[in-house]
Amino acid sequence: MKKKLFFIFLILFATSALAYASGGEAGGHDSHKLIDFGWRFLNFAVLVFILYKLGAKAIRGFFVGNREAVNVSLEEAEKAKKEAQQKLQECIARVGKASEEIGEMADLIKAQGIREKEKIIEDAKRNAEKMKEDAKARIDQEFNKAVNQLRVEAADISVQMAEDILAKSVKNEDHEAMVENFLNRMVSKN
Repeated sequence: MKKKLFFIFLILFATSALAYASGGEAGGHDSHKLIDFGWRFLNFAVLVFILYKLGAKAIRGFFVGNREAVNVSLEEAEKAKKEAQQKLQECIARVGKASEEIGEMADLIKAQGIREKEKIIEDAKRNAEKMKEDAKARIDQEFNKAVNQLRVEAADISVQMAEDILAKSVKNEDHEAMVENFLNRMVSKN
């Protein structure tokens, strides 16, 4: 420490002596000026020494305190960075998990849609088959109705033709004989 102070004092003395020597007066150096310079230099050196003794600890404390504050700030920033990275990783994991769940839901919805589509197609096929059967039954029913109607009409026409034939070919005597024959049959059965 003393060596540093000695070198500082030596450098200050040398530079001030050099500055004094280059003073530029033509007549040489007065001893009076040299003594004045010595006192000024001594005053300056004492001032530097007092400032050093009184302020060295404060200045050192200021810079060391600043260094410690910077180190604490750096440590806190490092912790915050690690926490942020950890939260980022958690968020990435959650987003990945959510993406997987969304994919699973999409697959489930797609499968349900396919099942629903197949069910609708099966229902449509059953309904179409039932409609065919109903249509066939109606056709058969209408056909039977038409056949029965034709039979009735044919019977009516046959009866009408038989009446016409009988009316032309049966005479009164034949008619009375038929009525008497009918009545005899009725009486004999009872």
